[in-house]
Amino acid sequence: MMPDLPDNSDDTRSRGKLYIVATPIGNLGDMTQRAKDTLAEVDYIAAEDTRHSGRLMRHFNIATPLIAYHEHSGLKRQHKILDLLSQGKSVALISDAGTPLISDPGYQLVKEARESFSEVTPIPGASALITALSSAGLPSDRFVFEGFLPAKSGARQSQLEALAKETRTLIFYESTHRILDSLMAMAQSFGEQREVVIARELTKTYETFLRGNLKQIRAYVEKNQEQQKGEFVVLVKGYDDGDQVKKLDGEAEDIMKILLAELSVKQAAAIGAKLTGIKKRDLYQWALKQ
Repeated sequence: MMPDLPDNSDDTRSRGKLYIVATPIGNLGDMTQRAKDTLAEVDYIAAEDTRHSGRLMRHFNIATPLIAYHEHSGLKRQHKILDLLSQGKSVALISDAGTPLISDPGYQLVKEARESFSEVTPIPGASALITALSSAGLPSDRFVFEGFLPAKSGARQSQLEALAKETRTLIFYESTHRILDSLMAMAQSFGEQREVVIARELTKTYETFLRGNLKQIRAYVEKNQEQQKGEFVVLVKGYDDGDQVKKLDGEAEDIMKILLAELSVKQAAAIGAKLTGIKKRDLYQWALKQ
């Protein structure tokens, strides 16, 4: 794809700038100085919820006018912002929390702004998915962000089943009302033993991390009403053939450990199968993982 090419016409040079500004996901101390300066200096702030963002602006003594821009705004509001840019006005786009466009509206606005040769500048900061991933203890070198799962059970299950063999760490956002249903659907699609981490209420007073397999975590959340409240980032370990190895009971495990101390994996699996009644293939895979 060709890069955005500069246009040196007077019309283009007079265009305003669109800033994509990250705001805190909970703790107001995470607001960067650059973000505060930008929001105070632009002509307008396009906010997902002007009432919610108004409280943030008052906290930081920012008096810039707010205009609404959300998923139901439609093309009319988008064109209004583009018109402001064409008049040389500067506009900052913010979401209710975190980095705009990450499971929030804004893609079309940024696309149209770039296509009209308005300058688009990111002001980085907090992001719930990156915050959760950095502290989850799951593989972070490769991951895929899936956002919110569909509300309807059939569509949700279909999406999860399509991801069952995905080897990268999976990251989802989820809400209070659907967290239990989503965990159940994940267990059905990924298997109850798949490792999962739930990051709840990140950077807020009641921030919690829960880690275990899907069966354990769902049971714990189901029994604890407090763990069903708030905003969730759900991280699921990617598919791994090694994770599918059958678990052994205590006696079979002890037998295999004794055999492996003296024999090759192949020999230990063959003799272990005769002693325990467990399939040689399952014992062989278990021994390899050790």
